[in-house]
Order: sequence, then C-alpha cells, then structure tokens
Amino acid sequence: MPSNKSARLAALTVAAVCSAASTVALTAPAHADSVRIHDIQGSTRVSPYAGQQVTDVAGIVTGVRTYGSSKGFWIQDAQADDNPATSEGVFVFTGSAPKVAVGDSVLVSGTVAEYVPGGASSGNQSLTEITKPVITVVSSGNAVPAAKVIDAKSVPAAYSPQGDSAAGGSVNGLTLEPAKYALDYYESLEGENVQVADTRVVGATDPYTELWVTVKPWEHRNRRGGTVYGSYDSQNTGRLQIQSLGKTADFPVANVGDVLEGATAGPLDYNQFGGYTLVANQIGTLKSAGLERETTRKQSRGELAVATYNVENLDPSDATFAEHASAIVNNLQAPDIVSLEEIQDNNGAKNDGTVAADQTMQKLIDAIVAAGGPTYDWRSIDPVDKADGGEPGGNIRQVFLFNPARVSFTDRAGGDATTAADVTKVNGKAALTVSPGRIDPANAAFANSRKPLAGEFVFRGKTVFVIANHLNSKGGDQGLTSQYQPPARSSEVQRHAQVTAIHAFVKDILDTQKNADVITLGDINDFEFSETVEILEGDGVLWSAIKSLPKSERYSYVYQGNAQTLDQILVSPSIRRGCDFEYDSVHINSEFNDQISDHDPQVLRFRP
Repeated sequence: MPSNKSARLAALTVAAVCSAASTVALTAPAHADSVRIHDIQGSTRVSPYAGQQVTDVAGIVTGVRTYGSSKGFWIQDAQADDNPATSEGVFVFTGSAPKVAVGDSVLVSGTVAEYVPGGASSGNQSLTEITKPVITVVSSGNAVPAAKVIDAKSVPAAYSPQGDSAAGGSVNGLTLEPAKYALDYYESLEGENVQVADTRVVGATDPYTELWVTVKPWEHRNRRGGTVYGSYDSQNTGRLQIQSLGKTADFPVANVGDVLEGATAGPLDYNQFGGYTLVANQIGTLKSAGLERETTRKQSRGELAVATYNVENLDPSDATFAEHASAIVNNLQAPDIVSLEEIQDNNGAKNDGTVAADQTMQKLIDAIVAAGGPTYDWRSIDPVDKADGGEPGGNIRQVFLFNPARVSFTDRAGGDATTAADVTKVNGKAALTVSPGRIDPANAAFANSRKPLAGEFVFRGKTVFVIANHLNSKGGDQGLTSQYQPPARSSEVQRHAQVTAIHAFVKDILDTQKNADVITLGDINDFEFSETVEILEGDGVLWSAIKSLPKSERYSYVYQGNAQTLDQILVSPSIRRGCDFEYDSVHINSEFNDQISDHDPQVLRFRP
C-alpha cells in the first residue's frame, strides 16, 4: 500500500476545464423552461447533458471553495423532484476564486462536464460539473436548502451493484438504486448539502487536513474505535471522508475513536483520494477518546521475540530517530530480532548512486542505546542502485536488527544484491548457502521491488530462519469507490509471483528439515484473507499468526477509514504446533494524527 504521505498529492481535485468565469449582477428570474439541476444529474452516474450547453440553471449557493486547483462553488435547487436517484446539487467550476457567497440565488449557464478525478486510467467515478460558467446573481441572503441527514438508517448495508459486464464492469450506466446500495446512495447526493452528526473518527487527521468518520457506530467496530476491514465482500459502508471549506488551522486534529459531536455539514463532493467527501461549512466539536499508544509485554528469558516494523523511508536526515528508538525500546520492549522495512541509504532521496545504509543504521542503534535499550547489531544487503523501487534515490531495503546479548547471527559469506541464497544440508539439518542472502533476486517477480532477505539466527542453541519481506505495494489498484465494481486489484499479479518464490524457498527449508523453525515476516502489502497470503501459506507451509487474534484486532494500518492488515508474521508448522506462541499487533502509529510511520509494528514471542 502506498504510504498516506507519498500516495497523495497536495492539491485537491483538478478540474476538467480550466477557464475563468464571469459573474453578472442581475435580477431577472430563471426561464420557465430552463434545465434544472436534477435534470443535469440524471438517474445514473453520468449526466444526460454531458458535453452540452445549459442556460440559466437555478440554484442556491451552498458552499464556496476559494483554495486549491478546484476553485468553484456548489448550488442546489430548493425545488426537489420526487426521484430519490437524482441529486439536487451540482458543482460549478470557476477556476479562480468565485465571486458568489453562500445563500446567493444564482442562474448559471455553461457546459456540463463529467470530470474523472485522477484521470480515466484511475478507474474513478466521474464528478458532474458545470464548467465555463456565466453566473447571474439574482438575490443574496437566501436560506440554504436543509442538509440531508446521512446516518446509519439511510445508508444501505450493501455496498455496490455488480458492474455492467457489457461496459467492462462499470456501474456508470446503471440506474441508481439509493435505497439498495451505499455507493448509489452517496452518488444520489453528489453536490447536495448533507449532514452527519455525532460521528466517530475512524481515520485520524492527516497532513492534508482530512479525516474519516463512520455514520454506522457498530459496523465492524474494534475496541479502540476503528472500523476493521475483514473481507472483500463486507465493505464498511458507513465510512465518509471529511474535509473543510474553512481555515486549515480550525480543522480538528483527531485520532481514531474521537467523536465529532453535533452536526458536520456541507456539500458532498467526490475526489480521487477517497471518493465521496463531505466538504464541511460546519464541523462538529471534537471530543477526545483519549486513545493511548500500546505497549507489548516483555519476552521472558526463554522466549524469542521477533518483530516487524516499517519505519517509513528512514534516512539520516529524519527527525524521528529518537521516537523510533523509544517505540522499539518501550512499546515493543526491545525485541530480540526486528525486521525493519524502508531503511533508506545514507543520504535518503538524494539520487547520486549511494546505496550503503550504515550511517542510517548506526544512527538508529545509537538512538536505541540513548533510549535505554540494548546495543543492537544489524545485517542487510545493499541493493543495486535504483533496482528496488520506493522513493527515487532512497534505495530502501529490509534490515535485520538483533540483540547480540540474546541471539546470534550465523554469517555465511557470499551474499550480495545479485547472488541468490539457497538451501543446503549441514550435519543433517537445513542451512543457508549465504547468510544474509537474498531470495531469487534475478526473478522478474522482484523487478523494481524489494528482494526478500534471508538469515540464520541462533537462540539458546536452536536455529531460527528469518525471511524479511517488503512486497509490491497496492499502488495502481482501483479504489473501493471505483466506477468498476468489484474494483480491479492489478498489483496482486506481481505479489502473487513474489510469494510463489518465497513459498518455494520456505518449502525447500522444510523439505530439508521438516521441523525447522521458519519465520517469514514484514510488510506483505496485502490482507490476511487475501490470495497473496493463501499462496504464501500454501499447503500449511506457513501460517499468518495475526489470525490467532480476534478478527477485530487484526490490523496494522488504517487507510481511508479502514483498519486493515498489511504487516504480518508467518510461521512454520513447528512454531504453530508448539501452541506456546503469542502475537501482538502493537498499535502505536496507524490510529494517530502524529504518527512517525503509517504502519504498526507486529511482535511474535515463542519458545524455539
């Protein structure tokens, strides 16, 4: 999954037509035969007037956007028709700061356009707009049409109709059924003044001044206030993104579980960063739930603690080393082995051929000592420059961080960026030919992506094989609010090829030594119920230990208000059968607005 920072652009919606508007003060009434807003919106997602000129479309201004690249305003017809599928609101794109105010009664002439946020290739639904407008202000100070209430009763339980197979799976041409499907319901309100009340935050405030709430308080709720995503077939229909038409400084700084008390109201927009979005003129009062970061328990003397932690593009220029160190020492209780993902090279995003990360790691190790932790050691393999994806110039890689006072690393020379690790037999037991080593680095499955890092550790005389992973991201997949239903998950193709190779490597270890302790962990970039994990687990070779937790506890990442599992620790049968392991998803980042990474670390404790 792309990070909540890198996957975003700072701009809001980029309008389809960039032309200036003219505003004319006039008192003439609308023509009796003028097209009305509900005629423009129609009963499908695409306007029957798309590409056509319309004249003197009447409406009351309900919201004005004066910032970003999508400047304009929303108008709504106070005289609604009797068709619940046709919205009474529409966005008027001006391209420059509009010269209208909320409460103005206006007539708008212009061209009806269907704009696809993110471009046609994104698969997003389109937003109906009036572009190249000529605006006539008829009167000012009018009452704004009452906001329609979006709540648990009004939003259907079913998420979306099946797309039309004759249209490539698109729902665009289907007649809206707002009483049956959640996406149809939201589309039927596109551009209208809407309201939610006393809503719980399920996605913390992000750097782009937006958050997510739910209007369905009990929909897949977890004990910390989030909404868990547990199945492709069971979408969380109550989620809604909140942005604001007010000052950035006035936007609530919220964590998951907080509540926006009272009414939050404004036009319902659609954008590429989450789909349907309430752009608020009025925001409820933030009531804190007092959510605190979790701390796992300390491993006992005979337990091996193994963790995975995506530190989000950590390089020496970052200001988060002390916080990451504190998280490892205090919240994770200094695990014996930590698989770190997204460790960058010594000069971060500077694209000058640097691939070494010794300075990055030494700075983290020193910070851990300063935080009262052990003096860790580390092993990794520098990638070929620009070969492993991620932020350009950063050369991210996985790193084994380990406490040499508790566990030893078995070094076998010869591993480098292009040499494949293999499995051999030594004294009747499985061993790696190189350690640390990379798994099948020449395999096309790992092109422009991180290569798995394999290593041998010894704890209390017993060998444990650890494979650190950071699989292909979900970037490029169609969004949940896509016009294509179900959305295509194109990124799975590469991940499936990657886990096929990893699974084969683990199977080689187990074929060589049936009772070998093998841990495969990291940022899997897919869900515990996904086909990606099914392939990795294949025939009981591995098992994702997060599934030992109740379903409501299975998450490491919050994306668009969905608490979901991306980071996992998978174990071989010898560990699973032991029944003495303990798993903890330690929630220190994903639910908070002041996160130092967008991932929560995971910890497994067991007795080899």
